[in-house]
Amino acid sequence: MSLVALVLNGLMLGGLYGVFGLGLAFSFGIMRVVNIAHGEFIVLAAYLGATLLAHTPLPLITIVPIVVLCAFALGWLMQSLLLNRLVGPNPVPAMVVTMGLSIVIRNALASVFGVGIRSITLGAIQERSVELFGVPVGILPLIIFGCAVVVFAGMHLLLTRTTLGRAFRAAADDFEIVQTLGFSRRGLYSLAMGVSVALSALAGLLLAMQSSFSPYAGVTRLLLSFEVVIIGGLGSLRGSFFAGLGLGLVQVVGLSIDSDAGALFQHIAFFAVLLARQIRLPATLAWRRR
Repeated sequence: MSLVALVLNGLMLGGLYGVFGLGLAFSFGIMRVVNIAHGEFIVLAAYLGATLLAHTPLPLITIVPIVVLCAFALGWLMQSLLLNRLVGPNPVPAMVVTMGLSIVIRNALASVFGVGIRSITLGAIQERSVELFGVPVGILPLIIFGCAVVVFAGMHLLLTRTTLGRAFRAAADDFEIVQTLGFSRRGLYSLAMGVSVALSALAGLLLAMQSSFSPYAGVTRLLLSFEVVIIGGLGSLRGSFFAGLGLGLVQVVGLSIDSDAGALFQHIAFFAVLLARQIRLPATLAWRRR
């Protein structure tokens, strides 16, 4: 595979990875909540989308907003009924609750759907490609990458151009300021978690279109999401997007080197970034003491 093909395929995959981390980055950035059930919400949305597509006459373009709205309602209820009672300086209680919820969702999916691997079949579009810079690129990966760009752009506009977005940013800096904008802290947190889980659902649908999934795929998606968020900067949506692109590129290059170790190269890159930051931080502190 040529260098151009590697870069293009890596970026296409990285766009999806960026969406994986987006919901997690959003909830942490606003509320400092580490949602351990994030991966299970991704997989749950994939199963819901696949089930609706298989057992209803609804087209995919209708199923996507239905699943996203259901996920928003689920996130809003989870925050309103459970996490609003636990949000505070100590993040551990919310982590424990969402960890328990992830176990419940994982086992419920295995009981209802079995442990087999599934995917969403879209027909001929999954096999079609177009030529880009002299390299054939799949139409479906291009569509998914386009969706990722649109989602990140939409979140940027939401946070920078709307009153609700300003309230979200105020809550991230100092939740007491939120009341001056006419918002309830608990209500705003519920909306934020609804948006976070809705983003996770969209990631799950894109996953189901491009790849396969099982009830136990949530752990892998959670790990990938953590890597995206940590590399990109905790709570940084823009950083998550570029971190996702980087990890996707590393994985595709790794697959070209060893077809069985693509994910290994991705994890090595993650630890390399962490190590570089740990080395640079003490050096920066030592320089400032001089």
